Amino acid sequence: MSAAVPTSRSTPTSGAVAAGPALALIELSSIARGYQVADAMVKKAPVALLDCRPVSPGKFLVLVAGDVASVDEAFRRGLEVAGDRAVDKLFLPQAHDTIAPAIRGEAIVGVAGVDSLAVVETTTVAAAILAADAAVKAAGVRITEMQLARGIGGKAFFTLSGPLAEIEAGVEAATGAIETALLVGTETIPAPHGDLVAKLS
Repeated sequence: MSAAVPTSRSTPTSGAVAAGPALALIELSSIARGYQVADAMVKKAPVALLDCRPVSPGKFLVLVAGDVASVDEAFRRGLEVAGDRAVDKLFLPQAHDTIAPAIRGEAIVGVAGVDSLAVVETTTVAAAILAADAAVKAAGVRITEMQLARGIGGKAFFTLSGPLAEIEAGVEAATGAIETALLVGTETIPAPHGDLVAKLS
């Protein structure tokens, strides 16, 4: 199981951070058990089921959001039901308010909104969410795209847009938030061509 499970969340000193709902993720090795976990979590506490689906390679992803107490309660119940089928987990008590929209595929910006672009690729879904949360809390960047395990062998990635200096700070925060073994790689593209940016929207 990866170590991408924070026990606390500190606030960057660079300024105020917009806090969104708490998030909890459980990734399982069994698709059948995954549906059972999702049902148990939403029955245990009033949380929103953001994602609930099979992912490559043959695993299952459950992601919920809500107030901290409710998400924590649902998360604990989900882990109980998951048992030894849980392969990864993540609890973010104060996720940045752009993380949930990014997970839902609502993080796209127009061509004119991309000064520089960075891609952060991770080995797990939990690592990508944790890294993205760290990036947007630490720097003036936006999440342009987020892909979580669907059709990419269980890996995940997200793209960031913003001024080059902010992009570099965001990537540094993202990579610093997860273990080196969970990072596939990062790439930064100053002033990306409009044709490339258009493929993100």
